[in-house]
Order: sequence, then structure tokens, then C-alpha cells
Amino acid sequence: MSDFSIAVKRILRICLEKFAMTKLGSFLHQNILTNSINQTKTVSHNNIGLTFCTPNPLCKWRVQTFSTKEPETLEWIDSIPKDSVFWDIGSNIGLYSCYAALKSKCRTYSFEPSVFNLELLAKNINLNNVVSQVSIMPFALNKDSKIDVMRMTNTNWGGALSTFSASFDSNGDKFQPVFQYQILGFSFDDVINILQIPAPDFVKIDVDGLEHLILLGAKENLSKVKSILLELNESFQAQHNQATETLKLAGFELQKKIPLSNVDVNNTLSSESSNQIWVNKSLVSN
Repeated sequence: MSDFSIAVKRILRICLEKFAMTKLGSFLHQNILTNSINQTKTVSHNNIGLTFCTPNPLCKWRVQTFSTKEPETLEWIDSIPKDSVFWDIGSNIGLYSCYAALKSKCRTYSFEPSVFNLELLAKNINLNNVVSQVSIMPFALNKDSKIDVMRMTNTNWGGALSTFSASFDSNGDKFQPVFQYQILGFSFDDVINILQIPAPDFVKIDVDGLEHLILLGAKENLSKVKSILLELNESFQAQHNQATETLKLAGFELQKKIPLSNVDVNNTLSSESSNQIWVNKSLVSN
């Protein structure tokens, strides 16, 4: 980018900031925000209709690719027996939480610590009339229960690539936050023992590199789970090896592994990232 282009962009930004401070600018800005947050898109999968907020291109992409981005996740949810307890850990804006509640009639607990995603998560639960089935858990899960820093790479509605109480990203590299705040985090076991939330039958974990730490916080209750779908990265050996070891010790075996290299809108996933479905050998028959 030339020096001239940089200078023009800087001038335009200053002008827009000044305009936003005027009454007219503030009025227009507020109307744009209101119109954006009220935009919705409806999709259908397996004869289940769903409606989601789409205030920006990222959310629109998530909804448009609902059936094609991770079909194995939807197939796995389809296999969940009616009235099971489902934990959606890293639920983002709630696409899978809402689908599980409608398709499998799950009692769903939707874990999402992003202050930017929580607004859309609540709106999507309301839009799909699953308020009585889906409970929002607005905190992080971790190996231990404590207050620590939530670090984020962006502040977009529908954004991902965040981390709690850690300094590494989904590939094990140094995390570069653009926004951060302190928030409460619980261990898997403490959610059950202290908060008295029902232990899950089925668990989905997609938390951008912290999957192994969440499993370490489930020593008392992991063996009670029937099946787990989680995202692992074989090139991030600390994550992959620890998660695999913890699952095997709890009686799980790998049922299916699906590469994720073609579903990453941000082009940040390692070519060795995959969705893995693990089943508890003592609770689920082949």
C-alpha cells in the first residue's frame, strides 16, 4: 500500500470519527447497528427449520454453511437419543445448541464466554423458541476453577479464536490478543458439583486449543459421558497427546476422525486439525 493510500485512509477515518460525534452521525450509526442486529436468515436441515441473527458477513457465512461446514457434527447430533443432556462447549452463536434442542429434544447447556457472542446466542435461542431447553453458561471452562484473563483475536459478532487462562492459540503458537478482560472459569467437575448442573450424556468441545485442559478438569465425571466430539490438532502435540491420553484413561475409544482443512473461513486451522468422535466403550455399544 502506497504512502498516499495510507494517508487517504487515515484522513477518511478521522472524518468518519468526527462525523460520528455529531447528532446526525450518532443517529445514523445507531440505526445501522439496529438494522444489522435485526437481520436474520432461515435455514433448513433434516426438515428442521432454524432462524439465526446475521448482523455481519461472518455470521451470514456460519448460517449459509450450516449444513455443509461440518456435516459430521450434525450427523452426530442426529444420533443423540431424545431428552439427553448435551453440553455445547464453545457454542459461539448457538447454531448447534439450537439444532440439538430442536432435533434431538436435548436438555442443552451452551457454554460461551465471549461477551460479543453472548448477545447473538441469547437472540438465537429466543428466535428458535428453545428458551425452555437451552441454558446459557456465560463463562469459560478450564482445568481449574478461577478468575483469569479471556484473550480474543477479534471483537466481531460470531468471532472465534479466543483463549482463557492461556497464552497459546489453537496451533500452540503465542497468542496475540487484540481485546481481553477477566472472567470466571469453572472446571468441568465443578460445574456439576458446585453449580449442580446435570452431568452430560454427550459433549461437543470446540475451544481453539484448550480441549485438553477442559478434559483434565473432568476427572470425576468424564467416564459418565457416552460420547464426545472435539476438535484436535495433531501438530499441536501437547493438546492432541494430552486429550487422547485423558480420553483413553476414561474408557473412550476413537470412533471417527474428519479433517477440517476445508472449513476454515479464517485460514487459521492447521492441515492436521480434525473433528474427532470418541465413544465410551462401557456405555455405548458398537
